[in-house]
Amino acid sequence: MLEAYIFATILCGFFGIILKKNLVMKIISMDVMSTGVIAYYVLIASRKGFFTPIVITGENPAYADPVPQAVILTAIVIGFSIQAIMLVGVMKLARDNPTLESNEIEKNNTP
Repeated sequence: MLEAYIFATILCGFFGIILKKNLVMKIISMDVMSTGVIAYYVLIASRKGFFTPIVITGENPAYADPVPQAVILTAIVIGFSIQAIMLVGVMKLARDNPTLESNEIEKNNTP
């Protein structure tokens, strides 16, 4: 059931990117889609029965792999930086255009 909610989140973000014309809404939709992808990756990487890789003397339980955690943290940081760069680009576009609708910007910039 959780997979269905995560897949719906990814689809909402994807359709937001495709259907929305406002550039800020496109950026927010991309962030929603990337959040869904990260949530799906975390769902797949988490398994029952595995423990956090902390050294405990005596027992030798099955440890969870820490690499997916590092990959997810890296994906979050990269997603945040890309979102910041896109927002700066939209701010620069807003200086020259009275609107942030992509259709209007294309009309204003075509010869």
